[in-house]
Amino acid sequence: MAKQFETDVVVVAAGLSGLAAAISAAENGARVICLEKASNTGGAANMGMGPCACNSPLQRANMINLTSGELFRRHMFYTHYQVDAKLVKAYYDKSGDTIQWLMDMGVQFHHVGRAFGGEERTRGYSEGLFTWHVVQPEDGSMPGPRAATTMTKRMTEKAQELGVEFMLETPGTGLVKDDEGKICAVKAVDKNGEEIEISCKAAIVATGGFGHNTKMIKEYMGFEWGKDLFSFAIPGMDGDGFNMVHEVGGGHTPVTMELMYQLPDNMNHFYVEGAFRQPCYWCNRLGERFMPEDEIYNTTFVGNAINHLPGKVGYAIFDANMLKHWKKNGPDIVSHVHPADLYEGFEAQWNADLETYKDDEGNPYIAQADTLEELAEKLGIDVEGLMASVEEYNAMCAEGYDSLFEKDRTYMVPLEQGPFYGCKQFCGAYGTLGGVLVNHRLEVMTDDYEKIPGLYCVGTDACTIYGDSYNYCISGNTMGFCLNSGRIAGENAAALAFESADAGDWDDDGDWD
Repeated sequence: MAKQFETDVVVVAAGLSGLAAAISAAENGARVICLEKASNTGGAANMGMGPCACNSPLQRANMINLTSGELFRRHMFYTHYQVDAKLVKAYYDKSGDTIQWLMDMGVQFHHVGRAFGGEERTRGYSEGLFTWHVVQPEDGSMPGPRAATTMTKRMTEKAQELGVEFMLETPGTGLVKDDEGKICAVKAVDKNGEEIEISCKAAIVATGGFGHNTKMIKEYMGFEWGKDLFSFAIPGMDGDGFNMVHEVGGGHTPVTMELMYQLPDNMNHFYVEGAFRQPCYWCNRLGERFMPEDEIYNTTFVGNAINHLPGKVGYAIFDANMLKHWKKNGPDIVSHVHPADLYEGFEAQWNADLETYKDDEGNPYIAQADTLEELAEKLGIDVEGLMASVEEYNAMCAEGYDSLFEKDRTYMVPLEQGPFYGCKQFCGAYGTLGGVLVNHRLEVMTDDYEKIPGLYCVGTDACTIYGDSYNYCISGNTMGFCLNSGRIAGENAAALAFESADAGDWDDDGDWD
């Protein structure tokens, strides 16, 4: 028989959305048990840098006048109203206050920024907005990947201060309904393999999608992980919540991924990857250019483009002259993610990786050659196609005008001086998005849009607000949605628990029975 526990609210998983939900419910008076599959809290947020918000104290202090109404309209225009407007508006309305909420916990922010600045001719539709609240690491270092770990630490401390009970290495395994169809318990297995059951008035599922489940990715997305997709695969994100919600009648929505582009295992090849995120020469395996390279700063656009190329692979190539220019003057496109000393550290990692950075069949992901023909052969690009396309491109560079894609003439630099450097670019993603139907209160709905009483879903399983593409122009959006959906669900779950108490479902000692 399963070991029995009892509480007001059970939060299934302690990633960013789960932590926000647990804190919010506890702040509103609920007793909270938070289950977590891993041995620590934070989940995928520990790899991030910071959330999106509008009308925050930091933005106002920096004279960034960005209201929730403006951000809502920009978001809805971007998605062509294919998403839930009330959910989007509820998120943005909450977001500015959430920054103050985090600051009150001791979270410090390094700056409010944007992921990129668009070229003049594209600003009207692809300019990055100043929404990204980048966390200041507690050691005082410059922010980079994993900066948000400091934020999840402060949130975990706040949850513990409020009395949230964390059960680590204890994954949720199922939801239980009572005879009236209300959620009344959550099942789990503890680190000793013992089954437990936690009676509750509300459950909040926050397990973060199925970015680690290659079978589900193939089934729902059509990608074969490790061959045409190299997404972040955070251990434990196996679709547990996605499946348990549907098992009790939760409704379905389309599942997407936050497509971008990257090299395989890019975090271990960071200088190499960053060096190629420049407006050099980009092509498909036929050697043909497929987009104006001055737009490669928008990782969503490039990920979408690569997804439709032959074999779902693109190639970036630069020559010795380009490398010399970047070493002297810095990159043409500045990254807020990759190291500032990008080209100072490039050659050391490049030389270390050149003979070993290969796929399972021994084919190289990166290559260097004295001629373009040799480079094409090494990387698997059609030699004749590449030579013909580069000849056409170099002629356009000489004329100072890209008659094919109208690439900004500033970056029309010919590809002509060996050695040549090239890499394969694949689709990447931060994880899966959507799958569970919720309303603007984050209550789970059936496919007939009827609420399942006592059940909430937050974070990426409930994140259906991007339409067909992640809005890279509003940076920090996924972390922002996780935080704010968690807060909203926590508040509503606590209110539901006390409504049940008022209805007489509690015994004389104040405990639910």
